[in-house]
Amino acid sequence: MTKFIAKFLRDDNGATAIEYGLIAALVAVAAMGTIGLMGEELDKTFLKVKDELGGASQ
Repeated sequence: MTKFIAKFLRDDNGATAIEYGLIAALVAVAAMGTIGLMGEELDKTFLKVKDELGGASQ
């Protein structure tokens, strides 16, 4: 039983999967923040273009 516990404590195969999961989560959070900021800026840009084109049709 002691050998099993010692072997279990030395086994680091699962640690790699957890690390990759944490990296993927950080990338996802960064992407959501960036897309959110870009979305607001794109909205402002399209509204400005719409307003400019609206004045040209009169």
